[in-house]
Amino acid sequence: MKRLADSKTMKYALCLVLAVCTPSAWAGIYQHGTVVRMRMTDCMPVHHGFMVAMGGAAPEPVQEACPEYTLVSDKVVFVIVGRSSNQVVPLADVVDFRFHNNELAMRIDDSSKESKFSIKEMVLRSEWDLVQKHIADEMSSPHTTESSLVLRGR
Repeated sequence: MKRLADSKTMKYALCLVLAVCTPSAWAGIYQHGTVVRMRMTDCMPVHHGFMVAMGGAAPEPVQEACPEYTLVSDKVVFVIVGRSSNQVVPLADVVDFRFHNNELAMRIDDSSKESKFSIKEMVLRSEWDLVQKHIADEMSSPHTTESSLVLRGR
């Protein structure tokens, strides 16, 4: 009976050591996506909590432009916003990302440090593809409504 208890303890200790030593066990499972668009927008407000909200008038925040990226994965398209203007991600680059505390943590070019982004929007990939197709069709087709209005005006 003692030997059975020792083997269970040893298995538990081995599993614990593997869980601590394996980065994927504590870091979460990474997904892959491609950055297809970038633009500069206003930074998203940071929510600090109840005590800061009840603490009275806060100093006026400095308006800074932050990068906004469109990240396309297999099933979902994300619009994410960086925390500061120095969070630069190359376009058309495949990145590894995961969810962490209601944010998107992204690892770029196998770096050891993750960059955190706020999630602004999420849409299913199938719906996003339909919208992109509609936009492409509108851009390629001649505008018949404008030409009919010109003819009616004469």
